[in-house]
Amino acid sequence: MFGITPSARLRPSPYFEATLKEGVCAFTTYNHMLMPTSYGHPLEEYWRLINGVSQWDVAVERQVQLRGPDAGKLAQILAPRDLSKCNVGQGKYVPLCNHQGVLINDPILLKLADDLYWLSIADSNIWFWARAIAAERGLRVEVSEPDVSPMAIQGPKAVDVVAHVCGEWIRDLKYFWFRETQIQGIPVVVARSGWSKQGGYEIYLRDGTKGTQLWNIFREAGAPWGIGPGNPNWSERVESGLISFGGDTDDQTNPFEVRMGKYIDLHVPDDTIGIQALRRIHAEGPRRHSLGVILDEGEPVVPGFLWNPLFKDGEKVGHLTNTVFSIRVQKNLGFALISRACAVGDRVEALVNGKMERGVLTELPFL
Repeated sequence: MFGITPSARLRPSPYFEATLKEGVCAFTTYNHMLMPTSYGHPLEEYWRLINGVSQWDVAVERQVQLRGPDAGKLAQILAPRDLSKCNVGQGKYVPLCNHQGVLINDPILLKLADDLYWLSIADSNIWFWARAIAAERGLRVEVSEPDVSPMAIQGPKAVDVVAHVCGEWIRDLKYFWFRETQIQGIPVVVARSGWSKQGGYEIYLRDGTKGTQLWNIFREAGAPWGIGPGNPNWSERVESGLISFGGDTDDQTNPFEVRMGKYIDLHVPDDTIGIQALRRIHAEGPRRHSLGVILDEGEPVVPGFLWNPLFKDGEKVGHLTNTVFSIRVQKNLGFALISRACAVGDRVEALVNGKMERGVLTELPFL
């Protein structure tokens, strides 16, 4: 058994103690924090998400807060997506790019007020990026990391649990929209979102001292629906075709290569970072695209990022970025970031479990 050495560089979540009581047995690191990845019962955790309701500590989804008169201007400079009609209480999925059009994060942007935005980020230091851009442009905006820690309630029965705690109004929330409220005096933002295709909500805790209390409120309220602990589930997310930034992308990936083109608005202002490069990439056409791979056979793989070369007719054509044994498909599945010369139905090979395995390219999602 391995231990975790406490460090100011590796912060626990406000829900850390609650997850220990739930029996968490594995963590990963994400945004300089500990994120639960297993409670020791993978099949139970999977089917709970597919058929019931699952409770996740996702406090690692840190918020980059933009506050001030130019908060909206900075948000639009950072985001190659048109935010001009984004309303207070609305969230938008936003691929962030560098000046070369390379994807550097894919947060949910939440507009809390005309002068207040959050970027709910994946694993990278966007706080530094946003602050540097604001300073360079001389904008009147404060960039900070607020005391905000999401917890996710996911699965088809999540709506009943969250409605029981928060009220029936949550049933009318549109996807990515949210509302500020309180739960037994605890300040939160409730959003209809989450990193699964099974439906659910994210509860953004705004007081880190109340993590265990908030966890227990939902745990107790969800008991009639069989709630239990879980985490962003590798098998479900691959089956659902969900891209993981930094895992299924590299330092050259642009949004058009990984099925994010519909979230790019080429008409945004010219000072939007990366938009000139994105217009050029769009006009020329991306060199790679993201497809699924169904392997023919082989022992069930342990979920993991690979970045192993993919071959077609003996020639390297791209990379297998992840693999997992799909519980519903009962096959080893993965994602290919691969040359556009390759198409659905093509046969490919990759090194998996220490030997070359053959498979076929397919559309995403698998399910």
